[in-house]
Amino acid sequence: MAREDEQRIVDNEEVSNAVEEDSPGRGNREDNELALPSGGCCMPSSTSHRFMALVFMCLLGFGSYFCYDNPGALQNVFKKDLDLTSTQFTLIYSIYSWPNVILCFVGGFLIDRLFGIRLGTIIYMMILLVGQLLFASGGILNAFWLMILGRFIFGIGAESLAVAQNSYAVLWFKGKELNMVFGLQLSVARFGSTVNFWVMQPIYDYVSNFYKGHQALGVVLLLATLTCVMSLICALILGWMDKRAERILQRNNNPSGQIPKLTDIFTFKPPFWMVSIICVAYYVAIFPFIALGQKFFVDRFGYTPAEANTVDSLVYLIAAVSSPVFGFIIDKVGRNVTWVFTATLTTIGAHALLTFTQLTPYLGMVVMGLSYSMLAASLWPLVALIIPEYQLGTAYGFCQSIQNLGLAVITILAGLIVDHSNGEHMWVQLFFMGWLTIALISTGIIWAYNNKNRGNLNMTPQQRAQFVSAENYQNFE
Repeated sequence: MAREDEQRIVDNEEVSNAVEEDSPGRGNREDNELALPSGGCCMPSSTSHRFMALVFMCLLGFGSYFCYDNPGALQNVFKKDLDLTSTQFTLIYSIYSWPNVILCFVGGFLIDRLFGIRLGTIIYMMILLVGQLLFASGGILNAFWLMILGRFIFGIGAESLAVAQNSYAVLWFKGKELNMVFGLQLSVARFGSTVNFWVMQPIYDYVSNFYKGHQALGVVLLLATLTCVMSLICALILGWMDKRAERILQRNNNPSGQIPKLTDIFTFKPPFWMVSIICVAYYVAIFPFIALGQKFFVDRFGYTPAEANTVDSLVYLIAAVSSPVFGFIIDKVGRNVTWVFTATLTTIGAHALLTFTQLTPYLGMVVMGLSYSMLAASLWPLVALIIPEYQLGTAYGFCQSIQNLGLAVITILAGLIVDHSNGEHMWVQLFFMGWLTIALISTGIIWAYNNKNRGNLNMTPQQRAQFVSAENYQNFE
């Protein structure tokens, strides 16, 4: 820091202390950045401190993803102990998604306008925890309606929590390691789902020695709730760290003082709308494909159901490992739009390999897993480059909402295509590739708009730093 900058900060603090000298405990506050050891882990601007915060950011979503797939890990148990039909079982998942078509957007707006990121994260985490407790209680009492109510409340909290998690990532890592951070968050989320599938059946088998039927299931779901308690503790610690960082760094996320409004979304630039389209068009070619994947691999390649599940799970397994790697690379080289374009193109190639060749499906699924990781690490940070920080909750909430809508509708359509194709999966694969083509066109529009307006969406990190410096200089003038 230059000497004159240090003097300016000291002068500002003297003025501030003079104004606040009548306030007990504040006039002599020593908890400021100048009093901290340079580069120490206690300094919020240091890399070590930010990565301490990152650990808690990633664990925010662990409980949510772990509990979300509890029914999937115990599907046969749910049907047997609760005497559920397949339709009733799928209701457990659909009741989670449909409300978030609207509520994600509202939840993001409330973070921007009313709660703030710290309080919003804690509130959504507590809603999620209450929902999971009701879900477990419904199992213990054999009250399916209570389980559905709990799942509905759980979904409200979980999806809005994801919006808060993204906002935290931008707040702490924008302009630094943001792409890698999004990759790490995806990795931990997928790890939470994977751990759920590893441990829930053994836990149920153990609990069955003491409880039987629906009571055993309810107790197991209650034990799973402990992961949500852990995530709530992480939210509280992260909130304290962020409050302290805001005070020490004198951080101002809204220097213009503008108040977020729901109608702000109509003022968002065209690249944001293209990103929103990609959020739908790309992900509907991944998640519904995986949901229908077992039957595809059994029919197309003659695999047993167990073998089909193994190859079908490769995308998430690869994503858990490769997402942080791609994030690190993108942080170093930039060019986010180019990475999104490449990821979409290679995903089309992966679907084509699976549909039109006799090559081992492992090859296509590995390509799809790597492409999915590449896109996740490069697409979501674009929102932070397009939208001002005081509107990020609203922006990410809208993206989550439209993605939930797309997944809910497209999954149903894909299932109908499969049901009416007499075992011929080429048509549903062409359906997925059509959506990927829409994502590819949308990426091209972002690239063209960005070039025409000389934006920073496809710059290297060095070019972005120069771009921001020039912009700040113009605003200062």
